[in-house]
Amino acid sequence: MNAEERKVVYDKFLQIEAYSLKGVAQPFPVHFHEYYVVGFIESGGRRLLCNGREYSANPGDILLFNPNDRHACTQSGTDFLDYRAMNISTEVMEHIAEEISGTKALPKFDRCVINEREIFCSLKKLFGMIFEGGDDFEKEELLFLAFSQLLNGHSGDFQKEYECSLEIEDICTYMGEHFSERISISDLCELTALSKAALIRSFTKEKGISPYRYLENIRLGAAKKLLEKGVSPVETAIETGFTDQSHFTNFFKDYIGLTPKQYANIFNERK
Repeated sequence: MNAEERKVVYDKFLQIEAYSLKGVAQPFPVHFHEYYVVGFIESGGRRLLCNGREYSANPGDILLFNPNDRHACTQSGTDFLDYRAMNISTEVMEHIAEEISGTKALPKFDRCVINEREIFCSLKKLFGMIFEGGDDFEKEELLFLAFSQLLNGHSGDFQKEYECSLEIEDICTYMGEHFSERISISDLCELTALSKAALIRSFTKEKGISPYRYLENIRLGAAKKLLEKGVSPVETAIETGFTDQSHFTNFFKDYIGLTPKQYANIFNERK
């Protein structure tokens, strides 16, 4: 017998509810929500009806529901549904859209089902950080990167281009001087006249790397120097601003190929 699994979490920082449905076969009758729903299918297929239009939703597809969109779905094929989604209030979506477009206007998705790998991967990573916990800076950055892609491509023209090379350099200088402290996107916005979404988009375009990854790379460089001097991995993580030892170890290994302890041992052996 198939074992269903249904979980819901609420992220207080983003003010977004996320839920996971695994092993689900039940049909969902016609209904609507007073909030936005942004979800994606990991496995299983669905025959979907939304506002009188029929869709086929399959693994890798993204599902977009506006408030009051009437929709229903039934299982398609033999695989059970494995689905992730985020419920977003109109107040939160208005804030997101304003950050991206500069104007207060609720977006309206023009299709219920889309298939775009880049957005899918961004949403999946964001969902994972909401569900499992993660750094607020990175979560907020992922939120604006993913929703900029969604709104610009599937909800009219929200795109704004900014020329802000000097502001970006100011941000880089600030992160270089304050990397050991807790930094938020709001802190970086205070250095410029840019919204959060504009800052993330412009920084990534200018530097080829997101602000969060840029900051983590600065911390990584500082961490390597401390480890080379014999500072313990635990103390190094604290002094370079990483949120916890586990985060530091995982990030260090991802980029260097060694754990902080393994890296430090190389220099200890030379003494």
